[in-house]
Order: sequence, then C-alpha cells, then structure tokens
Amino acid sequence: MTIIKNILAAIGLICVSGLFIFAVQSDKIDQSDKAVSDKEVVESQKMINDYNVYALSIPDNLNFAGEAMPLRDPDILERMDRELLVNTYWQSNGLLMFKRAEKYFPIIEPILKKNGIPDDFKYLAVIESGLTNAVSPAGARGVWQIMPATGRENGLEVNENVDERYHLEMATEVACKYLLKSKEKLGSWTLAAAAYNAGNAGVSRRLAEQAVDGYYDLLLGEETGRYLFRIVALKEILNHPGKYGFNFTSKDLYKSIPTYKVEVDTVVTDFTKFAQRYGINYKILKIHNPWLREPKLNNSSRKKYIIEIPEEGHYAVKS
Repeated sequence: MTIIKNILAAIGLICVSGLFIFAVQSDKIDQSDKAVSDKEVVESQKMINDYNVYALSIPDNLNFAGEAMPLRDPDILERMDRELLVNTYWQSNGLLMFKRAEKYFPIIEPILKKNGIPDDFKYLAVIESGLTNAVSPAGARGVWQIMPATGRENGLEVNENVDERYHLEMATEVACKYLLKSKEKLGSWTLAAAAYNAGNAGVSRRLAEQAVDGYYDLLLGEETGRYLFRIVALKEILNHPGKYGFNFTSKDLYKSIPTYKVEVDTVVTDFTKFAQRYGINYKILKIHNPWLREPKLNNSSRKKYIIEIPEEGHYAVKS
C-alpha cells in the first residue's frame, strides 16, 4: 500500500511540474508573439539596412499623369497598398530599376516631351520590361514591348535580320504614337495607359459593358487590373528611394556610354569584321545596336541605317 502511495505521489509531482513548465513556456510564447505597439514602431530605428518588414503609409495624393487616384475607395487603397508592398520589398528588382533608370530615362524623357506625352509614361516602360529588351510569350519585344504588327504599322522594320522594336529611340516614338491615339479615343491618360496593356478595343468594350467611364471603376482581369497601380507604385518608389529603404550613391547607378553614329547604306556581310574596324568586337556592337538581329545586314534595298559606335576608351578590347 505504501509503495502505491509513493508511486501516485511521484506521478502527481510530475504532472504539477509539467503544468508549471508549460505555463512558463506559454508565457514566453505569448510574450514573443505579442504584436508590437504603434509607440514601439514609431520609436524604433529608421528603416535602413535593418531587414525588418514594415507596413507602409500610402501617400494621399498619388496620381498618374496628373489624374488623381481615388484612394478614399477601400478597394483602390488595398490594391495600391499591395503594389507598394510588393515593389518595396522586392529589393533586388527595385535597386536594378534605380540603376537602369539612370541609364535609360535620359533617352526616353525628351522623346515623351517632344510628343506631348506626360513624363509619367516612362514608368510604364519600367513595368513593361524592367528597362530591358524583354521578349514576351505573345511576341512583344523591346523596352516598350511592341507587338510585330504594331511595329510595322508604325514604320518599324521587323524581320529576322533587323528588328527596330529593339531600337530604344524608335520604339519610344512608336509608343508615343499609340498613346496619343489612345488618349484621343478614350479621353484620359489613365485609360490610355490601361489600353497599352489591354488594347483600345478591349478597354472600350469593358467601359461600355460595365457602363462606367474610368479605369478605377472597371472590373478587369488580373494583369490590366494591376497595371496602373504597378506604374504608380514604381513612380512613387523611384522618386523617393530613402523613404522606401533604398540606399545608394550616384556611382552605384548605370551610366550611358557615349557613342558616335556611322551611316551604313550597303550590305554588311560580316559584323565581326565591321566591328573590328572601329576598335570593338561583335558583342559590344550588339550591346549598342540590339536591333541588328543577325551577324550580317542584308539591306538589298540600300536603306540607310545608323549604327552606334562607342567612343574609344570605355571598353577593354583585345586587339
């Protein structure tokens, strides 16, 4: 009987100890999982290189091309919040956008201005291609992601030998023509931007079907529905790097290499030899002239092409 009592006492002690340990551990879990107070957030260290994730305060005056975003609408606010969060915390991609913008915006901006296109449309190019010569599954190409038919309709040469959709200045001119037509047809720059993604006919059809007259009132598919919000998010972040935790100096950004122009109105049978005549190699020639799609130029029509050659001293080329 005494043995049984001792066993029961031992079991009881173990249970009590277990409950005590669990209570202590639970208290620790509760303490570690407890939400940080607003006061603690305000008093915490500035968001620089601390690898913490913060909710973002959405500016109340966001706009695209001077057309205000209706942020009092909770749906619009949530969608804007999503794009700001995604693009702020996709840090590697964001930093690349800062670096490339320094190189390509000075080329794009004056062409937009000359054509009467708001400067904000340079951010459309950012979300279309990341400022690279991207290729889409549908066949769109270049920084402005122009489809073959659109390119040809607007005077670009598009074939296996030469594809001027890869020519940044010429492609920007085509994008401007398309956007001006869209603005005239749809009535606002916001809808013109949406039409760059979904087409003028597609946007017009949706507006008529849903009996509304603005982008922010439309129910759209995933891609076009996020389109303007992504543009505005990149505009906001690229204009306020420190606010969103991006830290760099001017020397960290990519720079344009100065070039001079060479006119060619004949066949070029070998671009490797052509490049060597100007003290560069084929790779460097293609970097500055990505619209040349083959290592030769057919040019049976004797068309005049302008080829960009980098000024001497910017590349280390073996002789």
